[in-house]
Amino acid sequence: MKKIFFISFFALLAASVQAQNYKTENPFAHTFSIVARDVVTGEMAVGVQSHWFSVGTSVCWGKSGVGVVATQSFINPAFGPDGLSLMESGISAEKALIQLIDSDAGKDFRQLALLDVNGSVNAFTGKNCVQSAYQIVGDNFSVQANMMLNDQVVPAMAKAFEENKHLPLAERVVETLLAAQKAGGDIRGKQSAAIIVVGSEKVPLWQDKKVDLRVDDSSDPLPELKRLLSVHRAYEHMNRGDLAVERNNMPLALQEYAAAEAMQKENLEMKYWTAVTMANNNMLEEALPIFKFVFQKDSNWLEMTKRLPSSGLLTISKNDLQRILNQ
Repeated sequence: MKKIFFISFFALLAASVQAQNYKTENPFAHTFSIVARDVVTGEMAVGVQSHWFSVGTSVCWGKSGVGVVATQSFINPAFGPDGLSLMESGISAEKALIQLIDSDAGKDFRQLALLDVNGSVNAFTGKNCVQSAYQIVGDNFSVQANMMLNDQVVPAMAKAFEENKHLPLAERVVETLLAAQKAGGDIRGKQSAAIIVVGSEKVPLWQDKKVDLRVDDSSDPLPELKRLLSVHRAYEHMNRGDLAVERNNMPLALQEYAAAEAMQKENLEMKYWTAVTMANNNMLEEALPIFKFVFQKDSNWLEMTKRLPSSGLLTISKNDLQRILNQ
């Protein structure tokens, strides 16, 4: 009986979708999401969680210096690139959303939010989106949800976003998503989550995403997303440390490396490259205990060290190299 009901449900769903003249292969994303802008940095973000596999690959769209898009419910995938294109052409997010919705035969099943680099924002919830479904548009943000357990989810998101102004945008978005889940979240449960952050200025494509994190399949995706964001921040410190080394600013480099290690205490690679940097900058004595600790945890790093001089990544004498290897 359950199998017959399941098949019948999707047969009716497909029929209703066809009646709206849009493709049945368009993915579902019954979910809650946020589009937001940091008024200080100009960064823009999309955050989302759903009881659906790999939700971030369908819902989240963004481009530095342009804007962000969240397309959900019965997703129209074209809303992502088309929305960005409209905003890049100079059309505000508010007007771009109206243009997208007005031209879509399946709009009654859609949920959509757009925000542009100037802070213009708009959202739409189709009349046939599964309840609880609606949105709140605020100052430089919009929160929206469909198929929620109750009507408290969306207000909880708006409240959390407003109350966490002290946080960087990515962390603020994650706290907003956590508030949605705490208020009840998706009536079906939880499976995947994602966040992207883009900047206020146009940049080359390979620099476009400042943050691009996804948890595609998990029993509790938001805590995992929060953990990944912490790892991301630690590696930002590592990258800034490497840049400081290039500029011959060892005090700053060591400060950044220490900050990274404090955030990721069990990460051997961070410790290892910190030690390599020290050795390359006449701080071998300080580096030796770190090498010893790493080698004891994983001897592969010892083998790695033997290979670095020929690649120019460890620029020390043979005697100093042997001292490291003898740890």
